[in-house]
Amino acid sequence: MRLSRRSLLATTTATLATAAAPPATAGAAPRGQAEGPAESGRAAPVPGGRGLRTGFEQLSADGYAPLDGERVGVVTNPTGITRDARHIVDVMHADDRVDLTAVFGPEHGFRGTAQAGGSEGRHDDPATGLPVYDTYLKSGRPLADVFTASGVDTVVFDIQDAGARFYTYIWTLYDCMEAARIAGKRFVVLDRPNPVTGRAALGPVLHPEFATFVGRQPIAQVHGMTVAELARLFNAEFLTAPVRLETVRMSGWRRSDFYDASGLPWVPPSPNMPTPETALVYAGTCLFEGTNLSEGRGTTRPFELLGAEGIDGRWAAGANGLGLAGVRFREAYFAPTFSKFRGRTVGGVQLHVHDREAFDPVRTGVGLLVSAKRTWSGFAWRPDHWIDRLTGSERVRTMIDAGADTDEVVAGWREELAAFRRTRREYLLYR
Repeated sequence: MRLSRRSLLATTTATLATAAAPPATAGAAPRGQAEGPAESGRAAPVPGGRGLRTGFEQLSADGYAPLDGERVGVVTNPTGITRDARHIVDVMHADDRVDLTAVFGPEHGFRGTAQAGGSEGRHDDPATGLPVYDTYLKSGRPLADVFTASGVDTVVFDIQDAGARFYTYIWTLYDCMEAARIAGKRFVVLDRPNPVTGRAALGPVLHPEFATFVGRQPIAQVHGMTVAELARLFNAEFLTAPVRLETVRMSGWRRSDFYDASGLPWVPPSPNMPTPETALVYAGTCLFEGTNLSEGRGTTRPFELLGAEGIDGRWAAGANGLGLAGVRFREAYFAPTFSKFRGRTVGGVQLHVHDREAFDPVRTGVGLLVSAKRTWSGFAWRPDHWIDRLTGSERVRTMIDAGADTDEVVAGWREELAAFRRTRREYLLYR
């Protein structure tokens, strides 16, 4: 079944702009080493001294040839920008070489006017006059009907990811691929950098019975892939049947690159992802959404500040005592302007990552959960056990409740992570 599926994919999936890198041998790489093909030099720099071109930059440099003769709709948000900070929708709309006829907005909306859990709804974009269709909370046939109603031939996806399984835009990608397949549309993914590198997959793998919009399919908590690589994996491993998928690769990106190596401006992919530093810690500290502690929403440092009423400096001391690589913790006090503890001063910690090469966000998140429970008597999980949806099973919660330490919890997902790493390698495009 698996082999025949991949044989079929060979005739339905193309990779544009540059050829795919050859697959690497199987096996798990330690933190700090790439799991993809061995490094063999960086792509030639872009004229003008820029070392990286995004998928959109490659597409436009090719005169939009892959979209010639097609009515095009774009799934995007404020992160779909060019190097000079123009939105790709505005650029494509003004270019006669592409027939852009629709825009599809995800959570927070196409122009980014909505907070978490919201969207902009169906409207006409004031800047371009293009119809904007709402995709948020739609999947399967209802989303396919949206694509059909729009009249497009090809759906293009261009959204910046944050590198974590529970960052919902990758599941917008998945849902849109499945809907495009149902509607008989071609699907094109324009690639962008993984802001926290693509060196390694980390953390627990989702168990299917815990699937939600913060994790549709069994991938690791830190997937270590770009959106184009994820699209290839989704198409081969998880979609009901393959969509007609094409991916437009970046040039000049290496798996070891953090976002600042790209030279691209950072646009918050969502209101509580203000900086690349937020993305660096997010895959671990977002786990505090599953507790009664604030994860820093409503502050200028979401996911870097954590706390609750009644916590004092003992938590920071306990967390520092774990000796977690690449990070230190400072006793901190803050008053969120919205979300948990709105307008009330709480105590907790601020994360300071001093060695991002050594930093492991998932191990750090688990260590913080363990130390918070041990140093603050008020610690509790959210009653709906949302932590299980974030980690992908009930194992992390039950082990911490049973008194397990950080090493024991991390060891619990070793085998499933190794299996995911082997599968993941088949779909990597960069060295």
